[in-house]
Amino acid sequence: MDKKVPNKVVEGDDKTKKAKRVQKKKVCQFCVDKVEHIDYKDVGKLRRFITEKGKIIPRRTSGVCAMHQRELTTAIKRARYMVLLPFKAE
Repeated sequence: MDKKVPNKVVEGDDKTKKAKRVQKKKVCQFCVDKVEHIDYKDVGKLRRFITEKGKIIPRRTSGVCAMHQRELTTAIKRARYMVLLPFKAE
């Protein structure tokens, strides 16, 4: 299922050869599903984008596009205000 990414060897001294990993491009899950609006009441989907401590996961980590990250942030904040999600972990 998961393909292994080959390591590329960077030219340099024999002692300082480093392997660089080629990262797979992250695709916005909301764009793939063609979601028009992120609902704050869908707690199961929102929980995937917050850490155990309750922080919102950044775009570079989650792979969400800028437009959906803004909607996601608003939805998480609304869910927190409505006590569907915690502000902090306990």
